[in-house]
Amino acid sequence: MPASESRLKVKREASIIEVGFRDRNILDEANIQQIGEEIKALLAAEAQPKLLINFADVDHLSSAALGQLITINNQIRALKGQLRLSNIDPQIFQVFVITKLNKLFEIHDSAEKARASFR
Repeated sequence: MPASESRLKVKREASIIEVGFRDRNILDEANIQQIGEEIKALLAAEAQPKLLINFADVDHLSSAALGQLITINNQIRALKGQLRLSNIDPQIFQVFVITKLNKLFEIHDSAEKARASFR
């Protein structure tokens, strides 16, 4: 089976890994699974990962995508790393507020502010 195309746009700046998405809608279960696996592989290469997930181009997230975010957060905490989220669409952010995930994640308005918040 050929390797499927990456669902992520990854860039590294100093010790920070910034991940963006190729899809505007993150709804498909198979794609969400692939995103999780790709991020897990990025984290495995780091001692104490600093991961910024940039939602700038994302219009819709499914509940499965939110579940994947929680899993990623737990993986990063286990590695004593740091996770930041940025550029979340206001409608998606409302879902974070309703589910109280805005209390679990450190969320910033911009990728620049998120990068500056890493210790």
